[in-house]
Amino acid sequence: METLKFGYRFFKKSMPVAILAEVLSLVGIYAELLLPLLTGILIDFVIQSGEVEKDSGGIFHFLLTGAYGGVHTMRLFGAIAAVYLVLIGLRITVIYARDLMQEQIGLKLETELRYATYAKLMELDSATIADYNSGELLQILNSDTIMFKELFAHRIPYLADSIFILVTTLVLIAEINLSFIIIPLILMPFLVTTVVNFKRKARVNFKDIRSKSSAMNLTVQENIAAVRIVRSFTNEELEKEKFGVSNQNLLNARLKQIWLSSRFDLTFNAIRQIAYIGTIVIGAVLVIRGYLTVGYILSSSTYVLRIMNNITSLNNHIFNMQQQTIAGLELKSFMEKQSRVPDHEQVALRCDAPDIELKNVSMQIDGQDILKNINVSIPYGKKIGIVGETGSGKSVLLKALVRTRDITGGSITLDGHDIREFSLDSLRRMYSYVFQDVFLFSNTIESNIAYSRPDIDERMVTQAATHAQASRFIDALADRYKTVVGERGLGISGGQKQRLSIARAFHKNAPVFILDDSTSALDVNTERTLLKNIEENFKEKTVIITAHRFSSVVNCDEILYMKDGEITERGTFQELMALGGSFAHVYNVQQEQQDSVVDYDLLGSGRKGA
Repeated sequence: METLKFGYRFFKKSMPVAILAEVLSLVGIYAELLLPLLTGILIDFVIQSGEVEKDSGGIFHFLLTGAYGGVHTMRLFGAIAAVYLVLIGLRITVIYARDLMQEQIGLKLETELRYATYAKLMELDSATIADYNSGELLQILNSDTIMFKELFAHRIPYLADSIFILVTTLVLIAEINLSFIIIPLILMPFLVTTVVNFKRKARVNFKDIRSKSSAMNLTVQENIAAVRIVRSFTNEELEKEKFGVSNQNLLNARLKQIWLSSRFDLTFNAIRQIAYIGTIVIGAVLVIRGYLTVGYILSSSTYVLRIMNNITSLNNHIFNMQQQTIAGLELKSFMEKQSRVPDHEQVALRCDAPDIELKNVSMQIDGQDILKNINVSIPYGKKIGIVGETGSGKSVLLKALVRTRDITGGSITLDGHDIREFSLDSLRRMYSYVFQDVFLFSNTIESNIAYSRPDIDERMVTQAATHAQASRFIDALADRYKTVVGERGLGISGGQKQRLSIARAFHKNAPVFILDDSTSALDVNTERTLLKNIEENFKEKTVIITAHRFSSVVNCDEILYMKDGEITERGTFQELMALGGSFAHVYNVQQEQQDSVVDYDLLGSGRKGA
């Protein structure tokens, strides 16, 4: 019931059209259910010369009054045929209109559900999204939305149709002879028991099918994203084997469902045949004793079979509803997820030149201390370098600044305002962030650089690329800035991707630049030139750089050395070198390694020259 309430929030806008569609459907169904009565009249009073009584023909008694021809005449045959064609035409017309309405309702609902789930995805923080793997997210945003809309657009209306057919058919049979109701009533408990058992088992099976489908989606998605790694390690066979396992698991789950459906169909077909034979037997007895005509036997047996078939339809609807309800539960669960980074959308705070202050900042993730007692003052325009071992908390500290993760202790302020007082949109507009993990969209180089402000002219894009040391390799491409890069930047090198992501940040031109180890794939000379461009062209900006290569932060106003989530050393480059601590030690080691590489290259060049 909670799932239906959740779906109704999206469906209620279409309720007037849905009600009209259902009314049309019931009209069409009623017209169809009247056809067996006409067939009975045709047999009894046209093919045979039956005796007309006051209740003969039921709702169609008017055809037997003589106004449309006498018994066993072509005129009566023509009148019956005309009514038959009118009913068929009415049914075709209203069902056609109903189908159009239901399809439109379904497409509208599917679009709205997909938009709502995508908006939720954009709203949730990274940690919450990480609770799902990519296969599950694709299942929710695509397959589950399609499946759940079927529940409201088709399944519930068809369920209502089936109930209407069942009730109306029983009434029509009772009007012919109450004896014919005996068989459906006797067989009903067996059918209900079968349906209930089938429903319970089908629900379990559908959960398993959905889980296996999600696992296969994840396998495919990972192999698409990691195609270069797979090929470089020549592990195609291993990945084929992994996919084969996922594919076989999904097949087994579906085969299990087919086996369950087949067993139900076998049981139901047996019950249906019993019902049909029983109806014929009862009808024959009634005809022999003069209580019923031959035409009514045909009508009654048709109605009894219709009841049995309708119960099959009910079961099929219930069967499909299990799958659709499971999809709805997953959608509901996803839509009710609360971001661990709450937003204040109505807050209008903003800073064009923010002074950043971190006071006693700490953060725990899963009970582990990631940041401990961080205190840093960053006046606007200051250049800060952050270095340290892998896992020292550098990147987490930057994420705390833009609230992709919230701190659990202390405070971070901008011009005296806690960052949690800003809306996420206004807060993040103050940062030009270059992530460690570079991502490029499957679009042109120009559109990737201009992502934050796509309406800016090409000159601004070119300027950003020049500052990021990307213009030279872009100009060497046949289509230059119109070159389309592959998904996730496939087709260009790691260093080129980093330069494009830095150009994207320069183009945004926010008050604060954050470079999270974003020059690791650049050679030393390119990095040096890029950092010099930042110093010369963005003097007034605040710049925060994290790096594993310590030479990247030499010219920063202050350098923070972090270890195990704490700042253990801080100062200018000269001060830290004079201190002779961890920073100085690592820097000297890196310089020696760099010098040895240069010496080796020179030695190799000399040998080649010899």
